[in-house]
Amino acid sequence: AMKLGIAQLNLTVGDIAGNAARLLAAAKEAHAAGAGLLLTPEMSICGYPAEDLVLRHDFTAACAAALGRLAADAPPGLALIVGYPERSDDGLFNAAALLRGGRVEAVYRKHHLPNHSVFDEQRVFDSGSAPCVFACGGVNFGLVICGDIWEPGPATWAMEAGAQWLLVPNASPYHLKKERERASAARTRLVEAGLPIVYANQVGGQDELVFDGASFAMTGGGEVAVQCPAWREGLFYVDLAGDTCCGPQHALPAENEAVYEALVMAVRDYVGKNGFKGVHLGLSGGIDSALTLAIAVDALGAGKVHAVMMPSDYTASISIEDSRDMVKRLGVRYSEIAIKPIFDAFVGQLAD
Repeated sequence: AMKLGIAQLNLTVGDIAGNAARLLAAAKEAHAAGAGLLLTPEMSICGYPAEDLVLRHDFTAACAAALGRLAADAPPGLALIVGYPERSDDGLFNAAALLRGGRVEAVYRKHHLPNHSVFDEQRVFDSGSAPCVFACGGVNFGLVICGDIWEPGPATWAMEAGAQWLLVPNASPYHLKKERERASAARTRLVEAGLPIVYANQVGGQDELVFDGASFAMTGGGEVAVQCPAWREGLFYVDLAGDTCCGPQHALPAENEAVYEALVMAVRDYVGKNGFKGVHLGLSGGIDSALTLAIAVDALGAGKVHAVMMPSDYTASISIEDSRDMVKRLGVRYSEIAIKPIFDAFVGQLAD
């Protein structure tokens, strides 16, 4: 048996130094807990999706330098999988590096680059073509990255190269029922290659995308034997034995709860990662702005939310009463700004 860690982290695009520091802290914690291997999300050094930033040579050079420092500083006995944009004479790749013994021991380059819905990786990356298999704790692990388990090929090539387990670093965005789709894709690859899977997904918001975590491990029989929580950061440990494993089993939220969690995390990270101090929110007394207010308070705290009611001659008294009731319940700062004078001036100016 061997112990493996999944680092389900909320990383920030472009914060190379901050992300590397978080990865190093996770590596030290996992090593202290007795893990022989730690799997981190896709592009964990620079955050995902880094989009056109990876086209800048200074950016990829900074990622490579941070990767080298992380390899030197991480516990030498730990096998650490870290995602980064690799620039070489062969091209520019979405890659995952095996850091061990103070150095970059091996690199895997993502084969299947998604170019649909929210993805446009083919515009910035080149495709890899070789498997990457390494031994740790008496187990042969094959690396594939995110989109590689949605398509045939890479899992089989890892198996043919001697892999006994697949490790899959991911930055898989959330949408309704996405967890079921991921498990289905993993089972399809399991049928194809016969390899059990450890799937590590990032968590957090990045612009219009939100990542739910919900990492998992699937045994050779297709059972999800380890389920990490959705919408929560943390280190989670998997004990491997043959093609089976055991570890935590967190219940995934029901659909409505998951949607609410997605909205809260998206708002929190959009405001926080962009450095905004808080939000101003127009309150109407209706259900739409009431829900928006609840999301904002749950995401940011009441102290960072300012609700503004702008009554006019067309505003029903119940709307004002409901607005006052909502802000009292949630404890946010509140202003009422009557807009009749502004409205009258506008109508007068455009009378002709």
